Amino acid sequence: MNKLDKYRGIIPAFYACYDEDGNVSPERVQKLTQYFIDKGVKGVYVNGSSGECIYQGVEERKIIIENVMKVAKGKLTVINHVACNNTRDSVELARHSESVGVDAIASIPPIYFHLPEYSIAAYWNAISAAAPNTDFVIYNIPQLAGTALTMSLFKEMLKNPRVIAVKNSSMPTQDIQMFKAEGLAQRDDFIVFNGPDEQFVAGRAIGADAGIGGTYGVMPELFLKLNELLMAGERDTARELQYAINEIIYKMCSSHANMYAVAKEVLRTNENLNIGGVREPLENLQAGDIAIAKEAAAMVAEAKKKFL
Repeated sequence: MNKLDKYRGIIPAFYACYDEDGNVSPERVQKLTQYFIDKGVKGVYVNGSSGECIYQGVEERKIIIENVMKVAKGKLTVINHVACNNTRDSVELARHSESVGVDAIASIPPIYFHLPEYSIAAYWNAISAAAPNTDFVIYNIPQLAGTALTMSLFKEMLKNPRVIAVKNSSMPTQDIQMFKAEGLAQRDDFIVFNGPDEQFVAGRAIGADAGIGGTYGVMPELFLKLNELLMAGERDTARELQYAINEIIYKMCSSHANMYAVAKEVLRTNENLNIGGVREPLENLQAGDIAIAKEAAAMVAEAKKKFL
């Protein structure tokens, strides 16, 4: 078995789990982890965008990954996103991640200030050096981070032997091709994760090895089936399923509330799994949003009946 095969498959982005007072709930983190184990996904991507990391403190993020690992160790591939908007906190989270035994750490570039590429490389390499026995994943999401992973920066980062993957959430699927080709030019193997859930079929077709996504959590069975269809060469059915998934995503994004608040309501409806709301300034559900969430939940159920 190739050492990077543990990253090939469906890896849902882990949702933030709060109690009724809006505090991180260790119990709900553990329940969500078990839910993903039961669904049969490859792994989880913790403390990223779906995990609302930008609105959480260092200690909260430690509590989250600790409780994921209590349940997941040996059962799921665990990638922990450790980026903060300063090197010191990011290094602390990287060090802690290695101590609890994650498979990989990941990081976006620092946000707000538009730093030169050598500063971004120094930031990422400092984080990686704090977890010297742990794989490193570059997270490219320029539409939110404000900084894109250029090929020159990517080539510089490939000098670090711990860099084994790019989680690519930029919109052009061509980026996947470029990162995959250059990664393989420098390595025996290299992983590129498809980021935009709506482009899973396109991303896999152009070279993505796997997917990490924020809506996988409400419909993991559908993304597992989508991946299965692609591996079997059943492209027409895969495309049909992708269209059905996209309609669910569009519905989830149509509410006044933040999409992750809707996702959590879908989990409550379909899976009887309560992991709380979202943290302000993200918008929680209002009265009119409940109907949208229920509609999305019904669409997930209908798609399962049709495709599974």
